[in-house]
Amino acid sequence: MYRVLIPVDTNEDRALAQAEYVKSLPNASESVEAHLLFVFTEDSDDLPQEFEKFKSASRIGSVRRAQEALEEAGIEVTILEDSGDTEEDILEEAAAYDVDSIVLGGRKRSPVGKAIFGSTTQGVILSSDRPVVVTGGGGS
Repeated sequence: MYRVLIPVDTNEDRALAQAEYVKSLPNASESVEAHLLFVFTEDSDDLPQEFEKFKSASRIGSVRRAQEALEEAGIEVTILEDSGDTEEDILEEAAAYDVDSIVLGGRKRSPVGKAIFGSTTQGVILSSDRPVVVTGGGGS
């Protein structure tokens, strides 16, 4: 089984671009296992305490859309969630699930900006001992 970690943020187009890449892997429906990861950051801490019990990755639109796209293609999906430092959490989850690769979603950038990745993406690429794929931005 080929295991991939797909860290997604709240952008649905980016999450779907990541899912499309995973679906395009050879024999994906028979040989790929996807782990969708959503990391709640400090921005999420502004929720009132009574909403804390509803804070779940499966309630995030981008996670649901990517999960649906992957499952429709016959790919086994596991939803993961964490909170804290996005880059560190991505690397920790990749190690914990012994994934074969990490599939990140890229962002649309200017021609000059294309030479430089976002800080999380760049950090994961430089710190990971696993292959990292950066997909297109999916329109945003």
